[in-house]
Parts: sequence; structure tokens; C-alpha cells
Amino acid sequence: ITDNVLYFKAQGHGAKGDNIYEFQIEFLEPVEPKPLYKVTQRQLNITVQKKESSWWERLTRQEKRPLFLAPDFDRWLDESDAEMELREKEEEKMNKMKIESRVPKDPFKHLKKGYLIMYNLVQFLGFSWIFVNMTVRLFILGKDSFYDTFHTIADMMYFCQTLALMEILNSLIGLVRSPLIPAVIQVFGRNFILFVVLGSLEEMQSKAVVFFIFYFWSIIELFRYPYYMLSCIGIEWKPLTWLRYTSWIPLYPLGCLAEAVCIVQSIPIFSETGKFSLALPNPLNVTIQFSFLLQVYLIALFLGLFVNFRHLYKQRRKHLGPKKRKMK
Repeated sequence: ITDNVLYFKAQGHGAKGDNIYEFQIEFLEPVEPKPLYKVTQRQLNITVQKKESSWWERLTRQEKRPLFLAPDFDRWLDESDAEMELREKEEEKMNKMKIESRVPKDPFKHLKKGYLIMYNLVQFLGFSWIFVNMTVRLFILGKDSFYDTFHTIADMMYFCQTLALMEILNSLIGLVRSPLIPAVIQVFGRNFILFVVLGSLEEMQSKAVVFFIFYFWSIIELFRYPYYMLSCIGIEWKPLTWLRYTSWIPLYPLGCLAEAVCIVQSIPIFSETGKFSLALPNPLNVTIQFSFLLQVYLIALFLGLFVNFRHLYKQRRKHLGPKKRKMK
């Protein structure tokens, strides 16, 4: 657009074959010099913005309409229609303000947001330390790093997994919208492996499977906690969103498999030592072996995997699936 005149020239294929199409329109009132346009397979849409929002008597400076120019009645608005549309928008805005004014403001909103940001930040830093430490040791020591993972990483893992109990509380009191059951399954499942199986058996602490359990846990959290932290301040980074709702597809089954191997390896040790087994009174003369409970837990482990898998699949479809168009 130059001197308030739109100049157009293009080559296109029409009823008479390939031709050069060109025209120019001098507008009635001043317009913005940079129009917006969109090219489709069937047409070219050009949007010209008025410099001042006002009603025009006609489009062009010349009183007689050019022969090539025709109105699109699907988009046609006369002055009364425009006023009605503006009035509807103002009413909609007022109604929205009234609804918002009726909703009581939470005086602790900023405090809650600050707490959630700090919680997710601390967990991210903790699991990042675990992941980096284990990766560096793997490159330096190779397979030898598998067997002393627990003794070098356990303290930080204890801290992170103990702090993870807050996720259950956050869901329970409504600080976050995450459902309670998947949070309970994940937190208590991990803590059972960490504190009961690994923490109570020195024989298990030098097993190679400990490396894989800790490694899969930490990789998952490298994407989960920063995603939640940015969500608290209204920021969505699409690559991180994709990683958050895609990385679990291989990592959750692998983590579950590593936990199952850990349980299977611990069963003979618990059977031999009788640790945590419960002996009932003499008349019954029955002992409930903890190793039997671990076999039952194996079944519950894969049921829990199914529940979390189903929940995460729904979340993935919600965040990464095709957006539904609203019908007017």
C-alpha cells in the first residue's frame, strides 16, 4: 500500500488459463500501509486495517464502484449490525467482570504459587543432581558404578522421595488439580522400594538393579518438575510439554520392570532372614512370610502401572492431541 492505494499484481490460473491479474484500489480514508495476507489453494485473503476506527460511506475514493469489486455478503456488516456486534461484545465483557467479581479472591494465592514453584524447583535440582552424578560416574567407572549406586546416591534419593510425600498432601487439600490415586500409587510405590526393600537389606544395596531404578526415576522427573514449575507462572514451553507427556511411554514400563526385578531378587533374602515376617500366636502356629507379601505386591505393582499409564495417556491426549473446535 502506497499513498493509501493498494496495488496488486499476481500470476494465476483461471478460466482462461494462466494470466496476469492486477488492480489498484484507492481507499476512502487512511489505512495502515502494511496489510496482512494469507494464501490458500483457492484464493488470496488480504486484510487491510483502518488507521481510525470509524464508519465509511463506501470503500473507495471514487464514488462509482469498480467493475471488478464485489461485496462478500457472508462478511457484510452495515452500521446497525456493527453497533449491535459492538454492544454484544461490551455486554459479554461486563458479564465476565460481574462473574469474576462474585468469585471470592484467595488471599493466599501468591503464597500457594510461591510454595509450588519452590517445591518443584527443589525437586528438579535434587533429581538433576542424581542424574548428573550417576551419568558422570557411569562414564568414568563404567559398569563398576552399578554396584555402589546406593551408597553414593541414596541420601539424596531419600530426601527427594520423602519430600515427594507432599504431592499427596497437595492433591488432598486441593493445591493442585492432579488426581489423588495416581499420586499415592507412585509415591508409596517408590518409597516402598527405596525404604523397605533397598533400605533394610544390605545385600540388595550392591545390586546392579539399583542403578537402573534410580536412573529411570531421575530421568522422568527431569521433565516433570520443570513442566509443573513453569505451569505455576503460566508459561508453556512446547518442547518441554512434549517431553513431559511422551518420555513416560518408555520410561514408566522400564522403571516398573526394574522395580519388579528388585522385588524378585529380594524375595529369597527375605525368606532366608525372616525379616518383617509376622508370627501369629502359638495356637495358630502360623507365620505370615513377608516374602509372600512381596509376591502379592508384584501383582499390585503392574496393576498400579496400568492405572498410571491410563491416567498419563488421558493427560497426553488432552495436552498433545488435536484441539476440538468449538461450535458456534
